[in-house]
Amino acid sequence: MSEPVLSADELERLTDFLYRHTGMRFGQSKRYYIDRRVADRMSATGCPNFPVYFGVLRSDDREREALVNAFTVNETYFYREEHQLACLSRDLLPDLASTRRPGDKIRIWSAPCSTGEEAYSIAIWLLENWRMVDAYNVEIVGSDIDTRALDDARTGLYGERAVARLPEGVRQSYFEPAKRRHWQLIDDLRESVTFNQANLVDGPSLANQGAFDVIFCRNVLIYFDDASRLTAANNLYDRLAPGGYLCLGHTESMNRISERFATRRFNDAIVYQRPGRAA
Repeated sequence: MSEPVLSADELERLTDFLYRHTGMRFGQSKRYYIDRRVADRMSATGCPNFPVYFGVLRSDDREREALVNAFTVNETYFYREEHQLACLSRDLLPDLASTRRPGDKIRIWSAPCSTGEEAYSIAIWLLENWRMVDAYNVEIVGSDIDTRALDDARTGLYGERAVARLPEGVRQSYFEPAKRRHWQLIDDLRESVTFNQANLVDGPSLANQGAFDVIFCRNVLIYFDDASRLTAANNLYDRLAPGGYLCLGHTESMNRISERFATRRFNDAIVYQRPGRAA
């Protein structure tokens, strides 16, 4: 068996660094995963050992970004957790629209958005299933900490697995066949979603996002510890407009994290609401 890339002390220093910058906690059980990615980054930067690499990591924002990209998980596909999309069009948006006038803005945020499938799924679902979509100015924003994933999202090129759950008619309407069994999202759809970088545990940077009426934050809090979950929950609460809704992954529950949200049970999904109502 080969020697570990990092000593026990170096492993602790690196995982503490990642925790401070991402909220994700990596431990000894992830040793092989960590060693492999750090070795790749050391090779890419020409660093002969970890102390030299760690010095680069702390002083170079671009290398920090590259390392964070190497540790993020981008497992997603179109129409994932479709029941929440049904809840969005049947319950959440009609409720929000009841206090708006035609032409008013409704903002929806997918964070993290990974390579774009979930943010684009929202756009496609609304075009297909919410008859009032053209009556309002619906703005969809996708954000992620992984800049490579964001580049892929903007490109809008997807493999067979990503589009496998889409009805054939939907796939034909919004995608064009591309080389190597890939599908290219049409330009109109790609232009309907805005992508930017965001870190869920960095409240000050998130303030630039403004307020949202609906936030999809699915299957990321499971990678955080209790302290990071609470930080992220408070940041998400601050980014919700009063009366806005938060959708988590099906294995996640805000009730175990924060008492600031009201739990709302609809036929299709359980979601979490910021109390109050915008004027």
